[in-house]
Amino acid sequence: MSLTSAATLATLDRTGPRRITDLAAVEGVTQPAMTALVRVMEESGLVERRGHASDKRVTLVCLTEAGASYVRTRRQAGVHAFERLIGELTGDEVEALVAALPALEHLAELENQDREGPKE
Repeated sequence: MSLTSAATLATLDRTGPRRITDLAAVEGVTQPAMTALVRVMEESGLVERRGHASDKRVTLVCLTEAGASYVRTRRQAGVHAFERLIGELTGDEVEALVAALPALEHLAELENQDREGPKE
């Protein structure tokens, strides 16, 4: 799976259903590229398209259970990788990481705000 595909699934998991144009903007690709990507992920059973509840002209891209499961599995693999690597650090290095956590959490919040953009 491409990084853009994985990032798009993660965006849908974090923000909920989105328009293709919104996904393209968030992921930094063109609308035609996102349309093609969504088609491939749809054929793989990771996403589906649904109508908007209040505007029938709008189509939203939504995660399927398989897509949500894929995102959870990737996140868990990342957690395990970090656990293994942190286990190889010295006590002082672990303390430095713990001290940096508030700043890292703030960076993540800022990044999420930039990526999420306007919601539908």
